[in-house]
Amino acid sequence: MTNTRTDDLIRFYPRVYHMAEAGSWPSIRENGLLSTTALLDLFQMNGSDRYKIESQWRPKSVTITHPDRGSAVIRDQKPLPEATLQKLVDGMSAREYYELLNRKTFFWVRRERLERLLNARAYKGRAHTVLTVDTEALLRKHQGDISLSHINSGAAIYGTGRRGAGTFERIAAYPFEELKRKKREDAVVELAVDYSVKDISELALKVEEWIGGMPLKVICERANVRSTSA
Repeated sequence: MTNTRTDDLIRFYPRVYHMAEAGSWPSIRENGLLSTTALLDLFQMNGSDRYKIESQWRPKSVTITHPDRGSAVIRDQKPLPEATLQKLVDGMSAREYYELLNRKTFFWVRRERLERLLNARAYKGRAHTVLTVDTEALLRKHQGDISLSHINSGAAIYGTGRRGAGTFERIAAYPFEELKRKKREDAVVELAVDYSVKDISELALKVEEWIGGMPLKVICERANVRSTSA
């Protein structure tokens, strides 16, 4: 696994962070951290209902159900309206870009960006489950499925730039040194893993409940990755 880029990634971003719906940890612990596509596969959803979730803009969060799996919430894509995306996307259609994002699980590489999102108007008053993950362990297990982005790939209305076929690059091809000179700590904005992280319970250092930009309660810790409320 060791090379200059992975060493730099671990050194600059030793922890990565995932924000999930409040109360979702028991499902994540059981099934792994799933992309939208993986979750739709698990819930055996097909047809037009799946198309609306996976291939179009989601202005609101969507709750899906399954007779055996129960229910799950798929988060909204409020900052990625299709009319705006169509003006910014390169090398693919808006539909293909939505599908690209929905095939990935996402991590912020900087806690500051996580806090900024949780303090945003759309999320500030709501509880969320936040996973803190060991970057080195994640790379050791999933490096071949990991890609990096220099922008917030899911937000097109905040002036975060063009996006599309070249938004995500594998670690070996990522221009880390060049972007570090230009953007410093924002040389990488997102780390994404293809499809799912099935072993996320083994990689999470801490799982917490947050409201706004503040952690309120520790749900589990690395030494004993079991829900304290289960």
